[in-house]
Amino acid sequence: MIQAIRNISWPVTLLLVGFLGLAPFVPEPHIWQKLKMLFAGELSRAIDWFDLVMHGAPFLLLAVKLGDLALRRTK
Repeated sequence: MIQAIRNISWPVTLLLVGFLGLAPFVPEPHIWQKLKMLFAGELSRAIDWFDLVMHGAPFLLLAVKLGDLALRRTK
C-alpha cells in the first residue's frame, strides 16, 4: 500500500490538495466548513460526511507522504 502512495508524484499530491482539498474556494472551502460543522456537532447528513471524506482525503494523502518521507530519512 505504501508503495502505491510513494508512486503518486509530489506535484499531483499538491494539485489534489490545492484543487480537490480546498474546493470550492468561495465563500469558504468545504473542508473548513465541514470541520466547523464536525466540531459544532452539526455534521449529521450523509452528504456532509461524504464531503468531509472527499475533501479531507488529499490532506490525508499529503500527511502520509510527509510521514513516509520523514521516516525514510531517519533510517
